[in-house]
Amino acid sequence: MSVEARLEEVKARIAKTEAAAGRPVGAVTLVAVSKTFEADQIRPVIEAGQRVFGENRVQESQGKWPALKAETPGIELHLIGPLQSNKAADAVALFDIIETVDREKIAHALSEEIKGQGRLVRLYVQVNTGLEPQKAGIEPKETVAFVDFCRKELDLRIEGLMCIPPADENPGPHFALLAKLASECGLDRLSMGMSGDFETAVEFGATSVRVGSAIFGAR
Repeated sequence: MSVEARLEEVKARIAKTEAAAGRPVGAVTLVAVSKTFEADQIRPVIEAGQRVFGENRVQESQGKWPALKAETPGIELHLIGPLQSNKAADAVALFDIIETVDREKIAHALSEEIKGQGRLVRLYVQVNTGLEPQKAGIEPKETVAFVDFCRKELDLRIEGLMCIPPADENPGPHFALLAKLASECGLDRLSMGMSGDFETAVEFGATSVRVGSAIFGAR
C-alpha cells in the first residue's frame, strides 16, 4: 500500500470513530509523525494534502523542515519528543507547537526564547500518566499547579495536555485521566493516541492524534 493510501485509510478511521463517538467530523487533527524519515519520504504525504507533522528531535528536524516549510506554506510542525533547555532557542525558531513542556527549567527557557524571538509558539504540558520513571512528563497530581505556574508566572500560552500511556497497559484509563486533568486546568485540547491506539483516543476526546508508522510504514 502506498503512503498516500495509508494516509487516507488513517483519515477514514478517524472520521469513522468520530461519527461513532458522536463527535463532529473534523474534530480531531491528524499529526503525521515523520521522525526518522527523510524529506523525500515526507514530500508525498505533503503532496497528498497533509499539513500537520510531528517530530521527536530538534536537530533532526532542522535538517529537513526549513526547506519543506519553505516549499509548502501552511505547514504546522509539532515537537513531540523531550526537549532539553539548551535546544529551546532552536525549538522556538522552528516549531509551531511544542507538546512536551514538563518542568520549570524548560518552561523558563521557553518563556525567554518566545519573548526574545517574538514567535507565538503554542504549548502543551506532557503528563506522565503511568508514573513511569524512564518517561518524560509531569506527575498527574502536579499538573494543575504546573499549568497555573506556566500561565501566571511565565505568561506562556498553554493550550492543552499530552500523554503517552505505558505500552503494556490499556490506554483508555490514561486517556480518561488526561481528559479529567485538562478539564481541571480549563484546557480543551488533548494530544493523545498513536498508531496502535488512536481510535481509542478519539473515543476519549482527543483533539489531536500522533500517527507515524500507520502512515509512513515501519521505521
